[in-house]
Amino acid sequence: MSLASLVPPFKAGGICHSTSAALQFAVCGLEVEHIIVLGHARCGEVKALLETPQEAFTDENFITSWMSIAETTRKQVLARTDLPTFEALAHACELGTIEASLTNLQTFPWISEAMKHGKLQLHGWYYDLEAGNLLRFDSAKKTFRPLS
Repeated sequence: MSLASLVPPFKAGGICHSTSAALQFAVCGLEVEHIIVLGHARCGEVKALLETPQEAFTDENFITSWMSIAETTRKQVLARTDLPTFEALAHACELGTIEASLTNLQTFPWISEAMKHGKLQLHGWYYDLEAGNLLRFDSAKKTFRPLS
């Protein structure tokens, strides 16, 4: 579990890598065959990401520091001109954080190795709480489709 369904990119060194340690244990120790990044509609962290000024992202604030993982997604979404409402921006950002996390997962050497050998699959899912829909990310088409 992580805030806003975010997974950091691989980074060697340091001592506080709980998400990275959990991933390594799951893939190398437990030999899981599937990793699901699950985001959801009306995510409070994504809303805060869009509303928080960039200068607030400091090392002293653990939440905003963690959310900085999605800074590229945030900038991309805010630059779009086809999203007329804050709700549309937030929805696009929620989906974008899932895609970013899937990309970041592939930066971990043991994950990319397991995927290369067909031992691991990554999945991006999005749950719309109001509509009750579960969507999956189609990496070939770069879109979310109903899970079937």
